[in-house]
Amino acid sequence: MRLRDGEAVGLCDGAGSWRLGRLERAGPARRARLEPDGEIQVEPAPEPALTLAVALPKGDRGDWAVQKLTELGVDAVVVLDAARSVLRWDGERSARGRARLERIVRQAAMQARLTRLPTVAGPLTVAEVVGTHGSAAAVAEPGGGAAPDIAHPVVLIGPEGGWDEGEVPQHIHRVGLGPTVLRTETAAVLAAGVLTLRRAGLLG
Repeated sequence: MRLRDGEAVGLCDGAGSWRLGRLERAGPARRARLEPDGEIQVEPAPEPALTLAVALPKGDRGDWAVQKLTELGVDAVVVLDAARSVLRWDGERSARGRARLERIVRQAAMQARLTRLPTVAGPLTVAEVVGTHGSAAAVAEPGGGAAPDIAHPVVLIGPEGGWDEGEVPQHIHRVGLGPTVLRTETAAVLAAGVLTLRRAGLLG
């Protein structure tokens, strides 16, 4: 609504391809249309792909986390079904929940001018995520040691009640997120921020 005739608009397919367009208003009703202006550009997918598997809290806090993970540039968000998760998805609730998160992802991607949309998956258990990603996976926990690194680009963030006894395999890599105990959404955003900065070569 704020754009004027002739202004440039970025057009993107959500899979890495984009081009510029220009707004034109035509006819008595001044209907708006976008005319292509320039060649299609293709941005390669960044490597490695970054995945945050998060035991999302209910309501606005979970939505906020997904929004910020998208803005930071993660490639996939997995809703983690941990033993102590507060948010439970099943049946129709699962489909509705994913659809809502996918809308949040699209809106956040436009805000951040991303050319690729992160995927939304789940709910998956810890065992399912670790089984899929193997040694690439790491679990965040207090006192977990070093900060997240791109050698383990899949980070699992548990619920605020913590991990259940025996829920996390003993062999999985552990990472730490500082000396304080964080809310789930704060931990997820911090882990994603460290990973995206390291992938971009901006953090040692």
